[in-house]
Amino acid sequence: MKPLRLGAMALGVAVLAATPVHAAPASPSPSAPLPPTVEERRLPGPVPQEILRSSGFDDVAPGFSRALGRAHGLSEAERLVADDGRRLWRRAVDRAQGRGPRGAGAGELSRDDDRPLYWARLGMTRALREWKPSFPVSAGQRAGLIERVERASRGQDSVDLPAGGAVKRVLLTGFDPFQLDSDARRSNPSGAAALALDGTTVDTPSGPARIEAVVFPVRWDDFAAGTVERTLLPHFRPGPRRVDLFTTISQGRPGRFDVERTNGAWRGGYPDNADLSRTGVVPVPPGVPTVRPQPQWTTTTLPYAAITAARTGPYPVYDNTAVTEVPAGATEPVERPDGPTPGSAAREGGGGDYLSNEIAYRATLLRDATRLRVPGGHLHTPVLNFGEGDTDPSTGRISDPAFVANRLAIVAQVRSITATAVASSGTP
Repeated sequence: MKPLRLGAMALGVAVLAATPVHAAPASPSPSAPLPPTVEERRLPGPVPQEILRSSGFDDVAPGFSRALGRAHGLSEAERLVADDGRRLWRRAVDRAQGRGPRGAGAGELSRDDDRPLYWARLGMTRALREWKPSFPVSAGQRAGLIERVERASRGQDSVDLPAGGAVKRVLLTGFDPFQLDSDARRSNPSGAAALALDGTTVDTPSGPARIEAVVFPVRWDDFAAGTVERTLLPHFRPGPRRVDLFTTISQGRPGRFDVERTNGAWRGGYPDNADLSRTGVVPVPPGVPTVRPQPQWTTTTLPYAAITAARTGPYPVYDNTAVTEVPAGATEPVERPDGPTPGSAAREGGGGDYLSNEIAYRATLLRDATRLRVPGGHLHTPVLNFGEGDTDPSTGRISDPAFVANRLAIVAQVRSITATAVASSGTP
């Protein structure tokens, strides 16, 4: 995914005659409902509403809002948002993998579609912002509830990799749809791949591999706050469930997959889904393992030669070595087809300077900081386009046969590339 240039603790106070009584901590002041975010303001539009109706996910936000209204305290609300967030993630995964309701209950939208999850989640977070609880909830507590539903509905807190050596452990990440102001119909094949592959097992010549997947927002500030590191770190640390391979995935160039060889420590500033722009060196969040001094570049350890040589599907797969750098001692950026030169400053990794490059940089930097010696890096999928005659967002349909066929083909090839990477582990 990139625009290519192309609790409060209850205190029991024992009051004794000779003991002075101290006032209990004040209860949090109630916070007023919050205005919707930029993303949430897109939700009432005709395209999001049709996607929700056509998938049967139009019941998610109303049901969640009613349940919130019945909550009698903060702890009950905390359980609700975690449970309903996980329920939404599982429902989206089940739908993508052919489980769950069929017929009218499933809607007419293709089951592999990633968009119902995105828009239903926004309905839940908007409901939390508009919520008027019957008990005090501070602004910080409301923000914590929103964060909890975000993490749970993205699969970030339910990764379940098996222990032992019988099965390889694989972690994949995808992204939300993006660039929605130009076309609210957009889908992201990396998110579709995450839903299709989460909790599945693929057979490889090296044995079976269990895949767990999560999705991330297309928002600069979430990345600066550490959402990537917080999600990946438990699975990068030593232990019986440590990953054997990881791949961050996003949508990239038309008609091709790319294994991005090099990732750069630079944010290029293209607006995100919140219409925010951030430019500068990728900020490393406090409190996580990292490499000092912060490197300008990180490198894939995916077996790119084996992946690009294998016949994994209809799209060509490239080992992309190009970067843009400011050479040591220079002031102007230069494009390098064969990777960075010593001492240079990053301006674009192989995956550009947007959040796809950034997630690749963060994941591989964390890999190096935790001394995780496994294959890991970034995969760019082809751009997912609508079919001929359905390209105008003002008149086009929310789906068409070519759109679905191309997404299914991309997802199938992601599965095949993953199996090839597992089978070729140790041979970058």
